[in-house]
Amino acid sequence: MKEFSGRVAFITGAGGGMGLAIARSFLKQGGKALLMDLKPEPAELELFRDDFFFVQGDLTDESCVAHALGSIVEKFGRLDYLVNVAGVLWFDRDKSVLDIDLDVWDQVMDINLKSMVHTIRHAVPAMRKSGGGAMVHFSTVQCLRGDPAPQDAYGASKAGVVTLSKSVAIQLAGEGIRSNVIFPGVAMTPLQARWDGKKEIQEAVANHVPIGRMGTAEDMANACLFLLSDKASYITGTELTVDGGLSARL
Repeated sequence: MKEFSGRVAFITGAGGGMGLAIARSFLKQGGKALLMDLKPEPAELELFRDDFFFVQGDLTDESCVAHALGSIVEKFGRLDYLVNVAGVLWFDRDKSVLDIDLDVWDQVMDINLKSMVHTIRHAVPAMRKSGGGAMVHFSTVQCLRGDPAPQDAYGASKAGVVTLSKSVAIQLAGEGIRSNVIFPGVAMTPLQARWDGKKEIQEAVANHVPIGRMGTAEDMANACLFLLSDKASYITGTELTVDGGLSARL
């Protein structure tokens, strides 16, 4: 029996990187899913054609989120999980709060945090009808500290993810709905495309991580699926750091 047979998830940011890795792992374990991203549907998911519904859409558009969730409940009859992965890190535009263009600030907040409001408020009613569920939201270890080369909108938005998750966890615990956060460390995903082909930089970063390597999208998927699973049934309102020990040495 596959671990997620008969369960349905809504996974954002599933067009690549961590979101795609989570979607692929979840589908392999027998689950069915609504996948959403601004990017087009990844060819890697073709093997699971009958088990997912892909929406190429904008999570900052609440009506788009509501319509997508309505479609997946109609198709599969339930919703058990929500995974908020979608987010942006704009190195070229996100900077100190003293200098950042406030339109950029608002865009980052809309994509990284307000989209989470949209997904939660439309996922929870469906989870209630299913008798409970679990949510995992992706933040970053970066929100735990300052940075001499700041991306203040990114850090502030991802810190907001943590507070919102804790609040939702308390509000919904009595209904059997859990909410947790993952703090990813440095990982080779599309978010870090600036390091593509730069072997020396990748090696330097890996050498700074106590475990001796950078993380992968699959590392994050493994952690996420654990928090979704029944094995984590007594875990809610907390954060799981997946960074190879990096934050322990700060």
